[in-house]
Amino acid sequence: MHVRALADTGALLACLDRDDPWHERCRDALPQLRLPLSTSTAVLTELFHLLGDHPRDVELAWTFIRSGAVTIVPISNADLPDLERLMRKYRDRPMDFADATLVHLAERESFSTVFTIDHDDFETYRVGGRKRLRILPSR
Repeated sequence: MHVRALADTGALLACLDRDDPWHERCRDALPQLRLPLSTSTAVLTELFHLLGDHPRDVELAWTFIRSGAVTIVPISNADLPDLERLMRKYRDRPMDFADATLVHLAERESFSTVFTIDHDDFETYRVGGRKRLRILPSR
């Protein structure tokens, strides 16, 4: 069964980097997910920032994204109060802006699965106040 999922930065990086310790687990999890994966511009900003100035890696990321494997779900000014609320709620983590966009999109768009390697944070976050997100790949 293929499930709709939100994509986080670390899992996208791991898919692209064969030397990443999470590479195989992320690649193995992809067939369980319905493509395209959904994400936010904040996640893609982090992804390209972390890739830095390595032209081969940047080109590989663009190829993956433009293949249709990833789609951007928009965040607008109307979403900002909810993002601020989430970041305040989880300030002890602290929740970064990209994670806040994903948790907000999970609530707004009814996603229940997140493709991430950031288990510690995403096991803490709740959607709608109580519901845990399913995390793929598992630890």
